[in-house]
Amino acid sequence: MKLLSILGATGSIGSNALEIVKQFPDRFAVVALTAKTNVVSLARQIVRFTPRLAAVIDADHARQLKALLPPGMDVEIVFGEAGYVEAATCQETDMVLGAMVGAAGLVPTLAAIDAGKDIALANKETLVMAGAIVIEKIAGRGVKLMPVDSEHSAIFQSMAGQAHNAIREILLTASGGPFLNRPAAAFAAITPKEALRHPNWSMGSKITIDSATLMNKGLEVIEAHWLFDIDFQRIKVVIHPQSIVHSMVTYADGAVIAQMGVPNMKGAIAYGLSHPRRLPLDVPAPDFTHIGGLTFEDPDLERFPCLKLAYWAGEQGGTMPAVLNAANEVAVAAFLYNRLSFNGIFPIIDRTMNRHGGKNGSDLGQIIESDRWARDTALSLIRKQER
Repeated sequence: MKLLSILGATGSIGSNALEIVKQFPDRFAVVALTAKTNVVSLARQIVRFTPRLAAVIDADHARQLKALLPPGMDVEIVFGEAGYVEAATCQETDMVLGAMVGAAGLVPTLAAIDAGKDIALANKETLVMAGAIVIEKIAGRGVKLMPVDSEHSAIFQSMAGQAHNAIREILLTASGGPFLNRPAAAFAAITPKEALRHPNWSMGSKITIDSATLMNKGLEVIEAHWLFDIDFQRIKVVIHPQSIVHSMVTYADGAVIAQMGVPNMKGAIAYGLSHPRRLPLDVPAPDFTHIGGLTFEDPDLERFPCLKLAYWAGEQGGTMPAVLNAANEVAVAAFLYNRLSFNGIFPIIDRTMNRHGGKNGSDLGQIIESDRWARDTALSLIRKQER
């Protein structure tokens, strides 16, 4: 029996993980659940999975959550960053599933590692912001770090049994999002409603917009660099609209090993939670006779410059990836609230990064301060545009 703390339980990853827990009650149980503000869904999850602890964003939402629970429900409700850390470090917990959105996942994940917990990581921003610190802590504590993103799970599976020095390059696949073939001249008219209609995947709003700009793939490039100790020149992004090949690894002899499946996160989540065992899931295999064809193409970095910017941030290192991530979070939120056009997202990130001097990023305090600075700077730039 593996005891889990799920950070970000009401999102797409967290909800799918709980479906797996429900399907395999002899293998998994839940110790702690966290959410940001979705207390209605979290209350239902608490009743179903009976964790001993639950965490939300603040005291007001903690009170709302308590009011939604049946009288006498035996669960401790905590809140804020301290509450998320408490959920990540519960003594009974064996593995923490990090599925919080954005930079909020960094501190709880680091606390979980310090507490000796194995990590199943879906929160890519943790490695984007503080990859060197995370990897050093993982090695120092001797805990497992399992990738849960479908692409990184695919790479991990494609590397099984292979020598690291035989790897030629990693091929990260990307669907291309909903605007793969839309002319750049039409980007200014894109609405949040359009951008949230991903052609293949069902995801949260922030990651869906990142997929539309290809920033999500850029963040995944940085994540892959840290997860697999591969330099950026050997991490290539390939547009694959069918989303059947989840990613590939090319080896020294020219062989390419790919992991394939239908666009469904359950397989990657289950493999991260149960490795090295594969669980019998209610997920079909691709029906190759009806797919018609699998196609691949290079990304268009002129129409989707966020990907190029992410490569640059990763290669700069230090605090620059944290600045990239923070400015992107602010710009995406502004777009979703109709304060910024779709093609206005990139310039805000670019201008924020150009104003940042950069620090070495070896200190968590520097990273957190750079994150705060970038948010303030990006928001200031957006406000100036609104005047």
